[in-house]
Amino acid sequence: MPRELVLPSGFVPPEVPDPPVPAKDAATVMLVRDTDDGLEVFLMRRVAGMAFAGGMTVFPGGGVDRRDADTSLAWHGPPPAWWASRFSCDIGLARALVCAAVRETFEESGVLLAGPSEDTVVSDVRPYTQARAQLVNRELSMAGFLAEAGLVLRADLLRPWSDWVTPEAETRRFDARFFLAALPAGQRADGETSEASAVHWQRPGEALDDWQAGRVGLLPPTWATLAELEECPTVAEAMRQDRTITKLMPKVVRDEGGLRVVLPGDPAYDGAAAHLDPRDPS
Repeated sequence: MPRELVLPSGFVPPEVPDPPVPAKDAATVMLVRDTDDGLEVFLMRRVAGMAFAGGMTVFPGGGVDRRDADTSLAWHGPPPAWWASRFSCDIGLARALVCAAVRETFEESGVLLAGPSEDTVVSDVRPYTQARAQLVNRELSMAGFLAEAGLVLRADLLRPWSDWVTPEAETRRFDARFFLAALPAGQRADGETSEASAVHWQRPGEALDDWQAGRVGLLPPTWATLAELEECPTVAEAMRQDRTITKLMPKVVRDEGGLRVVLPGDPAYDGAAAHLDPRDPS
């Protein structure tokens, strides 16, 4: 992590919770598309007043719902056992993570990774506007929606990317598995979600430039993922990545620059203090 990647003051409590707050399973999706100028990724600026990552620029995603593990879900693509091996988790959780990735992408961006058959994807999501709202309000499960609509979840349109766990210093924690997906032909991503104040497509390098200039705030996993995507000139190149996924749990440390996040391998990682009193810079 670059030293200038600091967290806002008050982002974590003065004392590390003891015991740490359990991390909730979550799914995050980097939605990408090709342009004449290179690969672009869909980004959302979260509403400033939100309890977690308020005001930060992020990818679509959210926590797993217990109904995401429904085994009746119509499914095409790598089976849950394959995803379990990639994310080093049990099969039931793997199924729920893939379902959550598709559901959250639809809820937050309007992009639906599903189709009427195993080799098709919907090109017009307007008939599912009401279902999208019902999913957001938890009035409808993803399995129920797909069954009613006669659609199949396209797990083959997703690729596993990484696994980030929120530092133990924070009071809202997630074990977020990151997925990659290409924008389906005919579909468009929108900002029709109450969780975002603005959305846009942007080249990863330009998003990092905006962060460097102080125009946006990025959490460490978002920064790291953008840096990785910057190395992929096209969607096809990104989707071909065969990544070894290990669980990454940063720690929060305080130094002369303020609160920052460090990863294993950083000299400050093993010495990360449990006490983060903002009145005590030591």
